[in-house]
Amino acid sequence: MNRIGDLGFLLGMLLILINFGTLSYTEFFGQIGTQPAMSNGMFNCIAICLFIGAMGKSAQIPLFTWLPDAMAGPTPVSALIHAATMVTAGIYMIARSSALYNLAPMAMHLVAVIGLATALLAATIAIKQYDIKKVLAYSTVSQLGFMFLALGVGGYTTAVFHVMTHAFFKALLFLGSGSVIHAMGGEQDIRKMGGLGKHMRITQTTFLIGCLAISGIPGLSGFFSKDEILSHVFAVSPVMYVLALIAAMMTAFYMFRLYFLTFSGSFRGTEEQHHHLHESPAAMTLPLIVLAILSIVGGYIGLPEVMSEHHALAAYLHPAVANIVDFHLAPGTEWGLMGLSVAVAVAMIGVAYSRTKNPNFVPNTGIAKVLENKWYVDEVYNAIIIRPVEMFSGFLDRIVERSGIDGVVNGVGKTVRWGSDKIRLVQNGQVGFYIFFMVLGMVILFAVSLLGRV
Repeated sequence: MNRIGDLGFLLGMLLILINFGTLSYTEFFGQIGTQPAMSNGMFNCIAICLFIGAMGKSAQIPLFTWLPDAMAGPTPVSALIHAATMVTAGIYMIARSSALYNLAPMAMHLVAVIGLATALLAATIAIKQYDIKKVLAYSTVSQLGFMFLALGVGGYTTAVFHVMTHAFFKALLFLGSGSVIHAMGGEQDIRKMGGLGKHMRITQTTFLIGCLAISGIPGLSGFFSKDEILSHVFAVSPVMYVLALIAAMMTAFYMFRLYFLTFSGSFRGTEEQHHHLHESPAAMTLPLIVLAILSIVGGYIGLPEVMSEHHALAAYLHPAVANIVDFHLAPGTEWGLMGLSVAVAVAMIGVAYSRTKNPNFVPNTGIAKVLENKWYVDEVYNAIIIRPVEMFSGFLDRIVERSGIDGVVNGVGKTVRWGSDKIRLVQNGQVGFYIFFMVLGMVILFAVSLLGRV
């Protein structure tokens, strides 16, 4: 997946180098506004190529399937690399290249559409996952989609704001899941958990804070960044806003479905697992407490305009990146959008509680089975990409490589060997035979020279 993204990114770099003669941010952005002959088409082409690189690195449609599979790694790696640092590199790159994307409206629209589609697709998949880390993995993909949506509507500082708050609560959730897995002896299936809150108060409390933050509950970091994204999207496209709000609703539902199935109700595991349930040691719970505190206070550096005229993060980022337009919604509209997003989140938490109060894990059918199987994206990729490529590779191996190239090379060797076997018969050791051929050769040379003169 990343090699595909790398190819697009490399093409974008080459286009910049050919047209501007530099890959330095300072020199490139210094020239970008002084190129009267440069068409919008070239800017769009460069921006889209760079975005392909961001799609691979930040797990956007169609290059997103690697991220959930990477969750097989250790939980601390998932918490740091797959939730907070590496996957946000694409968002950083586009935000840092805002001067380019401001001149590429088609690329901006593509970024917004891909981000919104990714947020919705990943959220629907997370609804029916049972592996605790897979739920969080698809949640990460969905939140990355929110960040790209913000970039696509020109909210560069808003996207970076959500990158920061997401790092706090998603790292908290991943480490919290690691604490749960540790207590369960390696078990990751939430269908075999339940009632863990009685044995793991610190993990439960911090995990709840993470769930509240990612759901956008007021007072926590996720509320401020997600509200800012939704406000920007509403100002650009009410249709996109409705779809983004639906994705936010699903976020609250699948996160609290995960929370209730894990920490509430009665224990559904084995007796041996129940006997060994315990709170994790301080080395695991202390980071949870620190991240929980950051998940609470981290959003206050970006207060909305109706609460404060000074956006500390935007002011800090202003020398390097700024939004296309500072959207100023009417105070009543902004309060209304906040109230709506909070109301739907709270409603979805209630739905999640009612659906998990008496869990009945029957085999999924219909659309639920499709969601459990992740829209069969992996199977589709195998059918239309991997298998045809393997078949074509097999054809090249058998026909072109072995029969063709190897056949020619081996044929030359066999021909030389066959000819050598025949010619060496001339070497029979009889001096008279050698003299005869010497004379015959001289006659032939004499005849050729004579004919040449004529």
